[in-house]
Amino acid sequence: IIYDELNFTYNYTEFIVDPETQPCDHMSISDTASAVVCAFYVLIFVLAIPGNLIVGLVIGLTKQPLPPSDLYLLHLALADILLAITLPFWATSVTMGWVFGDFICKIVSILQELSFYSSILFLTCISVDRYLVIVRAMEARKANRRQVSWGVCAAVWLAGGLLSLPGLLNSSFTSSNTKQAVCAEDYDPTSADEWRLATRCLRHTLGFVIPLVIMVSCYGVTIQRLLHTRDGFQRQRAMRVIVIVVFAFLLCWTPYHLTVMADTFFRTEIVPYECPARSAVDQAMFVTQSLGLLHSCVNPVLYAFVGEKFRRRLLQVLRKTGVLERASVTRSSRSSQSSEITSTFM
Repeated sequence: IIYDELNFTYNYTEFIVDPETQPCDHMSISDTASAVVCAFYVLIFVLAIPGNLIVGLVIGLTKQPLPPSDLYLLHLALADILLAITLPFWATSVTMGWVFGDFICKIVSILQELSFYSSILFLTCISVDRYLVIVRAMEARKANRRQVSWGVCAAVWLAGGLLSLPGLLNSSFTSSNTKQAVCAEDYDPTSADEWRLATRCLRHTLGFVIPLVIMVSCYGVTIQRLLHTRDGFQRQRAMRVIVIVVFAFLLCWTPYHLTVMADTFFRTEIVPYECPARSAVDQAMFVTQSLGLLHSCVNPVLYAFVGEKFRRRLLQVLRKTGVLERASVTRSSRSSQSSEITSTFM
């Protein structure tokens, strides 16, 4: 035989695949789960838009100049509206794939990033403002805080806009795993790891860790001061809405950040992993992102249930607009000048 003449030798031993070198299976979402998530996004959208518009009206229709904290809460409601606007697009994407094209993909990604960054930056501004008013009251009185607060709002939106620019790197493309169009990060394969690490470090540090440290520090010192001053308990009660709003933000977004951090560690091979762990992280990212999007409708609910002054102001607005009949003056409709410490909205 010619093979024998050429002196070829063959190894007929069976080839065994090393499971460590095999790619992990792509996470698949059942049709039922997709439908549930889609309905969840639509429900959040239906609650978030009118809820935050009402918050904006209640704050914006006040006759008195807005204290900085109320102004920041007004802009926080606007940021939540921007996030809610993106939800119908993501709801459609979950069930049908991304059908809106590349341009809308970039716009929606930027709006989501802008809302995320501006929300936590405005919450950080509120914590700093409460610290100045309560802990450093003398310096706060001397400063023209109301004029400064408008400049701070402009700076926050500018910073949020700059930090959201990586959303331009998102594109619409057909996924090799699902065979559907997706709107996601579309980096050059030769530098994908570096870009992904850079954008995620930016998001984690400027969009979460640093603001969190500032908020915890400011509120820790502020509450400690309130506990050791006369009428401190009353003032602390006046801060409860703001503290709960911050807590709600952290409750919604902290799981997502921790999950993305774990995914980053896996992708950069800082932490070794096996396919079950990677699959668990993929599923957790999907679930925790949905929890983060829930934040866009949470604040109006908190104001309605926790903010006594918000309820009074809402009733006043409804009476002025004729939605509710004018009733006799009750304790809930009595108006009193709110101090800057308690804030007109709390």
